Amino acid sequence: MVFTDLDRTSGTSRDKALILWFEEVGSKDVGLVGGKNSSLGEMIRQLQPKGVNVPTGFATTAYAYRHFIASAGLEAKLRDLFSDLDVSNVRNLQERGRQARALVLNTPFPQDLQDAIAIAYKRLCERYGSNSQICDRFDDPTARQVCEEQSQNVDVAVRSSATAEDLPEASFAGQQETYLNVQGVKAVLESCHKCFASLFTDRAISYRQHNGFDHFNVALSVGVQKMVRSDLASSGVMFSIDTESGFKNAALITAAYGLGENVVQGAVNPDEYSVFKPTLKQGFSPILEKRIGTKAIKMVYDVGGSKLTKNVEVPEPERQKYCITDAEILTLGRWAAQIEDHYSEVRGQYTPMDIEWAKDGMTGELFIVQARPETVQSQKKGNILKTYVLQDRGRILATGRSVGAAIGQGKARVIHNVANINRFKPGEVLVTNRTDPDWEPIMKQASAIVTNQGGRTCHAAIIAREMGIPAIVGCGDATEVLKTGQEITVCCSEGDEGNIYQGLLPFEIKETPLDNLPRTRTQILMNIGNPEQAFSLAGIPADGVGLARLEFIIANHIKAHPLALINFDQLPDDEVKDEIAELTKQFDDKPEFFVDKLARGIGTIAAAFYPKPVVVRMSDFKSNEYANLLGGRDFEPKEENPMIGWRGASRYYDPQYRAAYALECQALKRVRDEMGLTNVIPMIPFCRTPDEGRRVLAEMGKHGLKRGVNGLQVYVMCELPSNVILADEFAEVFDGFSIGSNDLTQLVLGLDRDSALVAHLFDERNAGVKRMVKMAIETAKAKGRKIGICGQAPSDYPEFAQFLVELGIDSISLNPDTVLKTMLAIAEVEKTQQ
Repeated sequence: MVFTDLDRTSGTSRDKALILWFEEVGSKDVGLVGGKNSSLGEMIRQLQPKGVNVPTGFATTAYAYRHFIASAGLEAKLRDLFSDLDVSNVRNLQERGRQARALVLNTPFPQDLQDAIAIAYKRLCERYGSNSQICDRFDDPTARQVCEEQSQNVDVAVRSSATAEDLPEASFAGQQETYLNVQGVKAVLESCHKCFASLFTDRAISYRQHNGFDHFNVALSVGVQKMVRSDLASSGVMFSIDTESGFKNAALITAAYGLGENVVQGAVNPDEYSVFKPTLKQGFSPILEKRIGTKAIKMVYDVGGSKLTKNVEVPEPERQKYCITDAEILTLGRWAAQIEDHYSEVRGQYTPMDIEWAKDGMTGELFIVQARPETVQSQKKGNILKTYVLQDRGRILATGRSVGAAIGQGKARVIHNVANINRFKPGEVLVTNRTDPDWEPIMKQASAIVTNQGGRTCHAAIIAREMGIPAIVGCGDATEVLKTGQEITVCCSEGDEGNIYQGLLPFEIKETPLDNLPRTRTQILMNIGNPEQAFSLAGIPADGVGLARLEFIIANHIKAHPLALINFDQLPDDEVKDEIAELTKQFDDKPEFFVDKLARGIGTIAAAFYPKPVVVRMSDFKSNEYANLLGGRDFEPKEENPMIGWRGASRYYDPQYRAAYALECQALKRVRDEMGLTNVIPMIPFCRTPDEGRRVLAEMGKHGLKRGVNGLQVYVMCELPSNVILADEFAEVFDGFSIGSNDLTQLVLGLDRDSALVAHLFDERNAGVKRMVKMAIETAKAKGRKIGICGQAPSDYPEFAQFLVELGIDSISLNPDTVLKTMLAIAEVEKTQQ
């Protein structure tokens, strides 16, 4: 429905209108109604017909704001007030802000503006009708009566929308105020008035000053939007880009119970979900990560109370559940992709988006309530890979969710209340419960930020990214364990979990230009174990992954032996059972925990490099390593030499282990068939004979992984002398080889690489080892099979990499820190071959 000029106000044109309905505005109308409101109009007009739900409403215009300022002669008074403004002086800023807001609030709206807002609100009430059905939920008669009286007035969110906000280079998000559950004409008028005054909050004044915006060139529009009853369900924030790495193909979704302000402000630690957009668009279900948050409180309507909203505790059983379903995660992911694609087309350039969503607890519907351009990753200039490397480690004082991949350090400054921010000194580490925009004047002066609460989309995280400051959020107890004046190092370069170390630890910053790197005929792949680093490593210009190790995922994310999960009820050790029960509490089916975690870990690595090949080595723990997993000692033999014992292929078809291997196969099938990541190539380790290879393939086939079906290739590790000597026969069983230089060296030379007594003899450059490598490459090529290497040797020894290139190896897989150096060396070798 598009409203006419008569519905709007008595104004004769859009430029002179006091009110515009969202349906009347679009992305080009930032100057009329601000970024937030123009974006709502754009989505209602362009994306709602495509299935993206957006609640409607109306906006006061920039003209209405200027009409108010001019009619009361406020500009001259405000200019005089700001004549000695000093935003670096917190007391001066606070005093000027307080006086400016009082000046605006104590000046009544002109009558024509009051009438326009009142008429528009009444028409919005008519459009949505009564909310009386919600009142049946209240047992208390007084609460029900209050509810019924209020139900004739539609509940709305009243949000500020500055006319300079949401420019690609400036994030005005959160600078002005928002009011939720506003009902009745009087309350709407009061909230609009407060929004006008909030153009002069301390943080807004400071932000404009630091970013070069003239205070009097920025006007304020107010959006009045129908509330989504997420107080009865859940809500959150999502980004159409990975916020930490800038990886473009993943959407990050956060969710918590109740109204969304708690997520935005960082008052709760929300659930987090990651969705892979390319295969989502193809119709697959690629949820790469699901991380449960504590969600301790939720914001709800204060029906019958003295406030508009209130926070209440979430019951413990609800905290332990994900607050939205997989189907809802996928819907939100699709909407994030649609919104990003639309705005990228409108702007003529790639535009990742920062989006707020809400679920209506009455209808079960999902809605988008805000969308603005993301303003951190999208604005990064230059193609330089910057990595922070901690050179020493100390005692870990606290942990939380890392924001960014940098390291910061200094003396801690614990501040519990924003009223005390004047105590903060530049260069200190800000430690607090959570932040909101009132903290911004000191946040930009911090060397790092640490908060008890919040997730990766909370206020502290967003501002830290924008300012390039490392932050760790959601620590839980940081304000208790850290003390003012204590020297600490805040490290966000070790993965998703950030660590706060005692002391000022040494670290190094490496900068590597990625422009004009040579392309090599030899494929340059990477070895990866940790899925949490995959998105960041995807920025390195490699041709894929030559070795993704399952051992890291199993040891660090699953932690339990697969047979202990399968035989959970029969476990003899009650303490182990309790640990596994706690670990798997979101899963009634214990083996499903293994499949789910493994699939998401593999999927994240595969997604990071999609559609390039990602070779996933099936589990290759030795029996002593398996025994160290939770419950493992009940299922593992004690071997004299596990290095050459029951490992790799020999486990997979063994009646004692095949049920556990079935879980690996199910995870891999889920990645390929449900997530759509068919770039995954499984690889079988320690396969002693071709017949053993056939038995493993038959086992995989039982679980839907049939070689050749849906493009499935299966590789084999070439790490035993038998793999080399019988390479022609192995080539009949498998599609490719990957040389494991560590195991091949120890077995050719007949030494245990873990033995210090013979360690001096371990050398991949030994003539015998090199001859075996040469034989393997020549046989594979003769048989038309791909062959690469994923061992340590080419990472450690440039001359070994040169040797491989001269033999015509198809690919070399390297540790991430040696990719660029080795790539340059290989390019030089290839030049000499021309």
